[in-house]
Amino acid sequence: MASWVDLAKDAESGIETIRAHFTGHAYDPHWHPQYLIGVTEQGHQQFHCRQQQVNSHQGHVFMLEPEELHDGNAPEAAGFTYQMLYFDPDWLHSRISGLYEKMPDKFEFSVAATLTQDARLATRVSQAFQAYHFQEFRLIKETSVDLLLSSLLNTNWVQVAEQATDARPLLARKIRDMLYDHIHDEIGLDALATEVGMDRFRMNRIFKAAYQIAPYQYLLQLRLSKARTMIAAGVPLADVASTFCFADQSHLGRWFRRCYGMTPATYQKSL
Repeated sequence: MASWVDLAKDAESGIETIRAHFTGHAYDPHWHPQYLIGVTEQGHQQFHCRQQQVNSHQGHVFMLEPEELHDGNAPEAAGFTYQMLYFDPDWLHSRISGLYEKMPDKFEFSVAATLTQDARLATRVSQAFQAYHFQEFRLIKETSVDLLLSSLLNTNWVQVAEQATDARPLLARKIRDMLYDHIHDEIGLDALATEVGMDRFRMNRIFKAAYQIAPYQYLLQLRLSKARTMIAAGVPLADVASTFCFADQSHLGRWFRRCYGMTPATYQKSL
């Protein structure tokens, strides 16, 4: 069976849903600005995350926090199929605050492990996916996601705690902030290193130790995630490419496909 992707996005909540099937190499290491929660529907899904190899089989639930680097691969010829929901962090925090009366003003929604085997939770994920992907009545959609969040928080797999201070080194966070500042600029490593006041090799070491990827890789992921938002909004692909320093539409397309397993045109058309 050839690889395929089926996407949808809920206009009210911004929840994006995807059901996809991949054979062989699915996508290169990348991250998303949202929380991702999904269930492996069929086959053997393999990916690397948190410096570990994760093997997800039928009925296993997987969840990633924003900016968690991961890839995708089908180690068996039949491939794998999965269902997944993307939750915007602000929306998710607001929803959780509404479900529980006593919540810290600022809190973190943290995932203890990337994978869990929980049949009840897998059912909740699939029910929420079905409700949003196929645009059920609003009451059904909202009930399904509330049940999913309640199930999540009733396990030891996911915790809600007061927001902690970022423990990563100050220099690494400073480099990260600079990458955000230069998201629309064609900038080289030497220029970045000069801004932060060190040589490029030390800058790379500090940043990679904190974020597991080099600064140029982080900037690429940042640009792709912002480009994805613009593409979903219907912005012409050539304009998206030029906004984020890709040489042309084809250049954007090559990187987009490597990281998301589909072309920008397919993604835009699906939504």
